[in-house]
Amino acid sequence: MDPASIFARTRTPAFARYLADLLAEICQIDTTPNPDVSVMRRAESAAFDILERELRPLPFQGLHLERRPINPAIAAHPNFSLLHFTKTPDRPQGLPVEQAYRDRANLLCILPGQSDRPGGHSVALNSHVDVVAPFFPPREENGVMHGRGSCDDKGAVVATVAALKVLAELMPASGLRWNRNVVLMFVIEEEPGGNGSLSLAMDRDLKKFYDTILVGECTDREIHPANRGAVWYRADLRFPGVSLFEMFAFVNEELEKEGEAIWTESRHALFPQRPVQTCHGMIGPFGEHPSRICGDVSFTIAFEKSPEDKVDALVRDCINTAVAGYTGKYGDKTKVTDPQTGKPKVDHHFDIGRDGNRFVVRVHGSTGHMGSIRENDGAITKMAWMVRQLVYSRQRLEVLGGPFLLELAGRPTGETLKLEGGQGFVPTHDIREVMLRMKAAAARGAEAYLRRLGRPENGADAVVVTYEKLHNVAFDGDPDSPAMRDAIAAARACGFWREQPVMGWTVSCDSRLFATEYPGMPVLTFGAGKLAHAHADNEQINLGELRSAVEFLALFLLRHTGTAQIPENSNTLPNTQTSS
Repeated sequence: MDPASIFARTRTPAFARYLADLLAEICQIDTTPNPDVSVMRRAESAAFDILERELRPLPFQGLHLERRPINPAIAAHPNFSLLHFTKTPDRPQGLPVEQAYRDRANLLCILPGQSDRPGGHSVALNSHVDVVAPFFPPREENGVMHGRGSCDDKGAVVATVAALKVLAELMPASGLRWNRNVVLMFVIEEEPGGNGSLSLAMDRDLKKFYDTILVGECTDREIHPANRGAVWYRADLRFPGVSLFEMFAFVNEELEKEGEAIWTESRHALFPQRPVQTCHGMIGPFGEHPSRICGDVSFTIAFEKSPEDKVDALVRDCINTAVAGYTGKYGDKTKVTDPQTGKPKVDHHFDIGRDGNRFVVRVHGSTGHMGSIRENDGAITKMAWMVRQLVYSRQRLEVLGGPFLLELAGRPTGETLKLEGGQGFVPTHDIREVMLRMKAAAARGAEAYLRRLGRPENGADAVVVTYEKLHNVAFDGDPDSPAMRDAIAAARACGFWREQPVMGWTVSCDSRLFATEYPGMPVLTFGAGKLAHAHADNEQINLGELRSAVEFLALFLLRHTGTAQIPENSNTLPNTQTSS
């Protein structure tokens, strides 16, 4: 099949409208995690209704649609992610697996290969319908779709459906039938840890239908045969008679140092950029997600009596000194322009107000996926620098203004301060090693603070680190597998392949579930959309780039299944309707 025949269908105003409308329709559905799983069940079902409506009429012989229930046996698998999102004050342990997944499923579409011709590989395409909080509805503007899930990962869902729609129109006219199987997987719960894909990865009957898998994610149309790993931590600080908020600042420092050490040790051929990020996503009531950079947090400085002007000046000097140290290490994002808005990434680092004897400091950052931490600005770590500087200057502050208390704003009363975040790593490190090192680092930070107070206790007695949420191993595949060669050929035919070394993706996703379950099977990650927009307040996807991802998937399926020969460098039709 000549790729030009595909481009003639996809590069029209009608197809651009179809793509945008379908993406907007599915993004209207709020598929964020919810402790009331009946809410999730209804949202997932509504999304699957749309996909079934689009897929069921396609004239592929033997097309089979199925909502395959989540297998409760996932609970015994080492890659199972605990159901943290089902916890409530009345249900602190969350729901049991059978109850959490009752009447919930993944959507499968299986297209059986019809030809007896040799050659080709059966292919699965995987993408997820769930999104992170907070939800906001879609809005199209200047060829860009804004909205939660537009980039991660409903754009990939729509690209998969649209690619099949285009092929359903073209293949019969060319006398083509699938030479090998094509399996579409639309899965739930990627964001909370991947239990939807885990259920399918464990499904040995389903595995008989594919021997290559491509997982759709926002890779900016780059093709990756490897993923970095990630583990989400939870650190509960609990120790009588000390300020847990002050202790947090020293725990944060040691976690950051350990992350830097892991980064230094992470020399790997597929990860020359060393995508080893340390993200602190939540503290107390602030933040929405362990792997979403926290961009707004506040704390208070309360003196026993109203401080004099010289105390006011010293407080501000401490905070400005901390900001100078932080920006010297992580960069000053008030001087970095956001290419989407034309404005600084961060307008200003903090606001400080005073009410009598109490200062309120609001710390600003910029949000996004933890994989984009170096392009963004973590408010929690910035706050930790401020708190440590105030602790370092406590003696002078108390001489001038008397005793004072540092506290996280809005923190509920209780004996525990909860921190949550993530640590990335590459295949140079085993996930168990990373867990042990982060746990030890948190204990060192707690102990460093206790020693400042003259306390002899062990830091491990003050902080409990657990890993009940996402725990994704890193994996590396063959950069020269037949799947990679066919994918590169398809990208060349579409005109967006950049001649550069093949690298692993700097993020972790459901790809690793299939790579670890079936070592040696080609597992690729690909999709439109930029990582900087995933999980961000301005989540968006360029519709022209999404269209080119549709073209890529269509050509990759034809070529890798052996259904049609696809020449490279055949992007002969100019794109006159949407940007690419």
